Amino acid sequence: MHESSAYGQEFGDRLKAHAVSFVRTLRNSSIAVTEVRADAPPLGDLSGSLECEDAFLVAVMRRDFPVHEYFEDSRIAGVTALKTGQTVLYDLKRNPQFHINNPFHSVHFYLPRAALNQVAEGNEARRIEELRYQPGVGVDDAVTHALVSTLAPAFESPEQASRLFVEHVTLAVAIHVAKTYGGMVPTTTHPRGGLAAWQVRRAEETLAANLEGDVSLADLANDCGLSASHFSRAFRQSTGLSPHQWLQRRRIELAKSLLRDQNLSLSAIALACGFADQSHFTRVFANLVGLSPGAWRRNRD
Repeated sequence: MHESSAYGQEFGDRLKAHAVSFVRTLRNSSIAVTEVRADAPPLGDLSGSLECEDAFLVAVMRRDFPVHEYFEDSRIAGVTALKTGQTVLYDLKRNPQFHINNPFHSVHFYLPRAALNQVAEGNEARRIEELRYQPGVGVDDAVTHALVSTLAPAFESPEQASRLFVEHVTLAVAIHVAKTYGGMVPTTTHPRGGLAAWQVRRAEETLAANLEGDVSLADLANDCGLSASHFSRAFRQSTGLSPHQWLQRRRIELAKSLLRDQNLSLSAIALACGFADQSHFTRVFANLVGLSPGAWRRNRD
């Protein structure tokens, strides 16, 4: 599948910035989220052109950008001030560019129209035609701001990031964008039920067999014959948890059983339970249990 210039380090290079990216291939497209930051960029340059494609970038500002000189199709489309937390939409069919006149830090969601239409299909809604936006203008969107904030630890330590969690947030942004800016309205108001028993069993077996989190939301959905958005909603309805939350709890259950063996080190248990390292294990365990693994082990003595 063709890789876009609108995510990953290639995207960062065109913005003369460092990039950290997470990408997921869907049935006939890809979605991605990329953090870009340039604390000392070459000021005055114009950002590089992106390949023309039927896709959108949804950017959330992580620091102020006082003078946003924005161009579409090589013509000035507006000059505005972007504030931390604001959301800006870009249409990749229009060659969006901006003057790099200040340091910047932002998170960009790459959403092809094909992916947005998969979201619409999964929500029994009509296809997305265009997204409504004012060129170069930031809007206060509390939902995208909050969702991006939850990704901060993943960008800080991508090797420890849960692939399922990042995909869950990216999908949530896609659904929000389709509804808020694309006018997505479900064609039915009847709520769907949860997963069938065999679907729950298959999903839980797959998650348990991939404690390191390499399995993707799309893979779980495909195993159940569903779209990612439908599967995510139905799994939560059936289990009371998101797939990421279920996986974290399964990891902790296994960790507790291994902690009973005093001969096993915390670092060995961390790796056996799918954590990146002991510090990652300790942080997740303490968040869910209220005690560090070592303290929990000592309390059982």
